[in-house]
Amino acid sequence: MHFDKLFRFCPVCGSNHFIQNNIKSKRCEKCGFIMYVNPSAAVAAFILNEKNELLVCERGNEPAKGMWDLPGGFIDDFETAEIAITREIKEELGIEVANGEFIFSEPNQYTYSGWTLPTLDIFFLFRVKDVVPKPADDVADCFFVPINKIEIDNFGFISMRKAITKFRESSDYDLHNI
Repeated sequence: MHFDKLFRFCPVCGSNHFIQNNIKSKRCEKCGFIMYVNPSAAVAAFILNEKNELLVCERGNEPAKGMWDLPGGFIDDFETAEIAITREIKEELGIEVANGEFIFSEPNQYTYSGWTLPTLDIFFLFRVKDVVPKPADDVADCFFVPINKIEIDNFGFISMRKAITKFRESSDYDLHNI
């Protein structure tokens, strides 16, 4: 459900005169508060090992429980995208990474508890050697898969499918230089 249907009352004064203001906002006719719902920032990592395999995770929780995902998550308050991705990798996989490279971003829709939240997923590339990830937090399992053997439909989110496709098709990333 999109926010324009979810919020019926003004979060400031509680009035039920909380109306659609424009395509991106609602406005309270009583107190004048205007609420915008802009994309939340999230991060995800392409982690390649020395065999040119991609580290994929199996989601342990909804949404998309059991589907594949890339390590990552939402950016916390007062956190940069660079700090968020290294924190998420440590929390989810127990490994420390450094020298990540921003590669691109993709819009996404994240539905949880009946709310569809727009997100902007920021993708980073990391190259690692001799790491043994251990699934933790909301990751049920993790494993390396050769890039050319990845099944796009195994990924639970549209942004991940688009990102994997874009990454594989891109000539900007030397996948053999690890």
